Amino acid sequence: MTVSAPPSDSPTEPDDPHIAARRRWMAVLARGSAAELADHWGRLGEGLSHDRLRAPESGLVMVRGRAGGSGSPFNLGEMTVTRCSVRLADGAGGPARVGHATVAGRDRRHAELAALFDALLQDPARHDAVERTVIAPLEAAQAAAAEARSCKAAATKVDFFTMVRGEDT
Repeated sequence: MTVSAPPSDSPTEPDDPHIAARRRWMAVLARGSAAELADHWGRLGEGLSHDRLRAPESGLVMVRGRAGGSGSPFNLGEMTVTRCSVRLADGAGGPARVGHATVAGRDRRHAELAALFDALLQDPARHDAVERTVIAPLEAAQAAAAEARSCKAAATKVDFFTMVRGEDT
């Protein structure tokens, strides 16, 4: 029997660059919309067959927060997610690629498409094309949307200060 250390409370960057890259593209796919992924799948996934290893299913996960952003962890609440696992058959007789995805909400098609793209991105022959035509544009659009939200929030910022009056000293 092997005993392992309990999971760390603080996320760390993996040492393996493949894990870091996969974490990045899975986050981009999870934040993208089902409509965006369906549009890209219509162009790239034409004629590709796949099997559902785990059909899309919805459930709850516990979301954790940290006091003050970096303090002690606490349970913030539950969040609905949908997960899916697929096996993408390779028509050339090569190894089948398995893709997994977990997305926020109950959109089953979104979870399945994200899993399909995860499988495609693990195929060395298709990785660069999918990265260039799907992941990079989605990531750029998500960064632009985040910047727009940040600018909108910054425009409403109020600076509070305290003035000391002479007779209060």
